[in-house]
Amino acid sequence: MHSSQRVICNPLDLAYRYQDIRASGSRSVHREAADPSVVLYQGRYYMFVSMSAGFWHSADLLRWEYRATSKLPALDYAPDVREVDGALYISASRKRDNCPFFRSMDPLADDFVEVTPGTFPFWDPNLFQDDDGAVYLYWGCDNNTPLYGARLSDTFERIGDPVPLIRADVATHGWEQVGEDHVTTPTRPDQEQLLARLEGKPYIEGAWMTRHQDTYYLQYAAPATQLNTYADGYYTAPSPLGPFAYSLDSPFSSKPGGFITGAGHGSTFQDRHGNWWHASTMRISVNDDFERRVGIFPAGFDQDGVLFCNQNFADYPFVVPDAPFDPWTPPPWMLLSYKAQATASSAAPGHTPASTVDEDIRTWWAAGSREPGESLTIDLGVSKTVNAVQVNLADHKLGAVAPHVPEGAAWNRQFWRGIFPRHQPAETLVEVSQEGQRWTVVRDSRETDVDAPHAFIVLDAPLRARYIRVTGGRMPFDGVLAVSGVRAFGTGDGAAPRPVRARAHRVDGRTARIEWDATSAATGYNIRYGRHPEKLYHSWLVYERTCLDLRSLNADAEYWVAVDAFGEGGIAPGETARLKQ
Repeated sequence: MHSSQRVICNPLDLAYRYQDIRASGSRSVHREAADPSVVLYQGRYYMFVSMSAGFWHSADLLRWEYRATSKLPALDYAPDVREVDGALYISASRKRDNCPFFRSMDPLADDFVEVTPGTFPFWDPNLFQDDDGAVYLYWGCDNNTPLYGARLSDTFERIGDPVPLIRADVATHGWEQVGEDHVTTPTRPDQEQLLARLEGKPYIEGAWMTRHQDTYYLQYAAPATQLNTYADGYYTAPSPLGPFAYSLDSPFSSKPGGFITGAGHGSTFQDRHGNWWHASTMRISVNDDFERRVGIFPAGFDQDGVLFCNQNFADYPFVVPDAPFDPWTPPPWMLLSYKAQATASSAAPGHTPASTVDEDIRTWWAAGSREPGESLTIDLGVSKTVNAVQVNLADHKLGAVAPHVPEGAAWNRQFWRGIFPRHQPAETLVEVSQEGQRWTVVRDSRETDVDAPHAFIVLDAPLRARYIRVTGGRMPFDGVLAVSGVRAFGTGDGAAPRPVRARAHRVDGRTARIEWDATSAATGYNIRYGRHPEKLYHSWLVYERTCLDLRSLNADAEYWVAVDAFGEGGIAPGETARLKQ
C-alpha cells in the first residue's frame, strides 16, 4: 500500500498565475509557469518559475505553497535561484538592460535585497558556486548564438570575456531538430508560423550547471518550448568553463508523448535524502505559445556518471518516498479512463466531452454556459478499482470575460503583458459511483476559494467505481467549466498485456523506424531506448499506434530499443533488441 500523502502526478497542481497578454489586436488570459529553478535551502525547497510574481516553497516536494513578492522583477523571464555563501541569490532575464542580482537569507520573510544592479544583460541565467567558492554564470537563449559562461567577481562583474561553450549541432543531434515529433515541416496550420520563425534552427537555452564528483554537467534545452520535443541534454567538462564534450546520452530529460508533453529548461537538484530530481517545463501552448506547466521527475547519475531521468509514464502517479529510493520505481497505479464514454450537461461548439478522455491536455471540453453546476460524467464501462483521480482544468476564452490588469509592460508595439495580482478560484465537486445512482464525494472544493487547476485526488482507500462526475463551482473570472482531462488511476481486474517484440532499424543517422504488433489488453506502448542494453534511459509513450519514427537519435551513437505494452492490468516489458543499421 502507498501512503495517500506521498503520491503525486504531473503536471504539478500549482496555483499557476494568470497572464493578460494582448498582441496584435487579440487578447489571451491563461495560466503560465515555466523554467523551474528549484533548490533545497535550510531544509525547505524553493521553486522560482517564469511569470509568477513570486515563488513556491515546500517542505516535502508534495505540497507547494505560493508566496507573492513585489521585491523581484515579475516580468523578467527564467528566474534563477542558487545558494551562494549560505544565501539565496536570484537573477532573471533582460535582453537590453543590465540584469540585477538579489539576495535572500529568509525568503518567507520577503527579505529580498538588490545587491547589484548588474553589469551586463543576459537571458536564461544560471548561477553556480563551485566547491572552492568561485562563482560562475551561464546564460544564453538564441538559435544563432552559443551558450556562454563566465566567472564572476564578488560584486557579480564578469572576470574576463564571456566564454562561448556550446552550440546547436542539428546535423548529428537528432533531438535538437525543430518540429512536432522532430518533423521539420508543418503537420498542422498552427505550426507554420513557429517553424518559419525558427528557420530550421533550434533554440539552445536554459543552462543549468551540476557538479557530480569531479565532473561538471552543463545542461541545456532545445529545440523550442512550444514543441512536444522540448528536452534537456548535457555536456561534461573537467572544469566549470570547459572544454565541454557532448554527451551521447542526451537528451537526458525528454517527454514527447502522453497526456502532457515536454521536459526542457529545468533544474537538477538533490532532496534531503540525497535523491536526485529534475524539474522542467511542460507544454500546452494552445491559448498562447508560452502557456506551460511544471513537472518533476526522479533523476540520478549511474555508476558510469551518466545523467538520467525516469520519464517512463511521467504523467502517471508516482511515489515521493521520505527516504532514499530507486528512481526507476514504476507507477503504483495504471490509467483506467482512456477513451471512456464521456457525457456532459452541455458543451460549447468544438469542445466535446470526449476531449476529456483522449489523453491530450491540448484538447478540452467546455460547458455551454457560465453557470455553476455544469457537470461532466465519465463512464469507465464496468466497475473498476480506483485509487486516484486527476482533474485537469483548461482556460477557455477567458480573454472575453476577465477584467484588464491595470499594471504591465509593453515589450514592443504589438505585445503587452500583465500578471493578475490574485489567484482565481477553480472549485469542483468530484464524485464516484458504482451504478450511477448513489454517489460518494471524493473532493469538494466549492466555497473554498481554492485554485487547483490539476487537482490530484488520492482516495483514502481504493473504491470500486464505474462513474466519475465533476461538477463546477466558481471558475476563474466566472468563466465556463472547462476540463482537458479526467484521469482515473487504479488497478485493473485483468492481467497485464502480453509482451510485444520490437522490429527496429535505422533510417538514417538521426532516425529509426520502430514497429511492433498490437496486443490485446494494451492501452498503449512505451518505447524505451538507450546506448546500452541495460541503460534504456529514454522513452516515448504512444497510444493506439504500432509504429514510431524516432527522430531523436545521435548520429554517432549505437542504440538498443524495447517496446513495453501497458494496460489497466500493468506493464509487460518488451525484449531489448539492438537497433539495426
